[in-house]
Amino acid sequence: MEGWGSPTFLGLEESEDGPWDVLVLQVPLELSVSYGEGTENGPRACIEASSQVELFDEFLMSDLPGGYRIRTAEPWSSDAPYLREQLDSVREYLGGWFERGGFPLVLGGEHGILLPIVEAIESHELVSDISELTIVQIDAHADLRDELNGERFSHGTVIRRCLEAGVGGVIQIGVRAYSSEEKYLIESEDRIETWFGRDLLSVSGDSTVWGEMISSLSDISGPVWISFDVDGLDGSLVPSTGTPVPGGLSHWGAVEIIESVFSSDKCNVIGADVNEIVPDSEGTLTQFSAAMIATKIVACKIADLGGGKT
Repeated sequence: MEGWGSPTFLGLEESEDGPWDVLVLQVPLELSVSYGEGTENGPRACIEASSQVELFDEFLMSDLPGGYRIRTAEPWSSDAPYLREQLDSVREYLGGWFERGGFPLVLGGEHGILLPIVEAIESHELVSDISELTIVQIDAHADLRDELNGERFSHGTVIRRCLEAGVGGVIQIGVRAYSSEEKYLIESEDRIETWFGRDLLSVSGDSTVWGEMISSLSDISGPVWISFDVDGLDGSLVPSTGTPVPGGLSHWGAVEIIESVFSSDKCNVIGADVNEIVPDSEGTLTQFSAAMIATKIVACKIADLGGGKT
């Protein structure tokens, strides 16, 4: 990407030579957005904001990088004219990095990046078959439409496309904006487990539902990919994301979910993406919220590698 420069995640000094324990991969894809724009600028804004995030993490009980090696890779770019060709290019970019080992943290870009991530995972050394993979999706939207605005590879259809690709299961957390078509699929598809935002977070709701959701995360087995659409957070925390939705997760709720997944002894989190990052035109809250989530994921993975997990 012309004029990219070299900002690094958390502002850390990095070695040009591998191997690396964590790979920060930028995918500034923006072709199927349906409302607000700006996701193409999200990954870099997130990395720039991360330089202001405190390095100490209570789950890790150490300063990042905790003795491990992080690499902020040069961003993906493509001049392909069509969306499917762009997605193919993303898959090739990610596949090349996945083959090098290390924990991939993919920063987007619209949520449509998840499909080429899944396609690239098919060559991942920790996944012998894509049917073994569980996606933990934090999101305001179900993303289960068959098409959105005439496009089958949209950010609003990506979970459905991933299921069609053979993913073994999807656990959705915080969904609160969905169509009747998506509601039907949630109720009829055994591979989908959805924790609706209203049930989890409504003041008049059953307060035990949140605990049940957190407890269920400990039952996930096998390889896991975390897909964190920042609009899963309450809209007040990410006002510039493409479709901010009220009634979402607090920062601490998101932290508890991430820590709970990594705390499970039954599963192995092989990677994560933080997507739909759109930098604020005035202020920095959206990208800083995204940077905090990305940092928490990295801290939990480093703890999982042996850096002081509590």
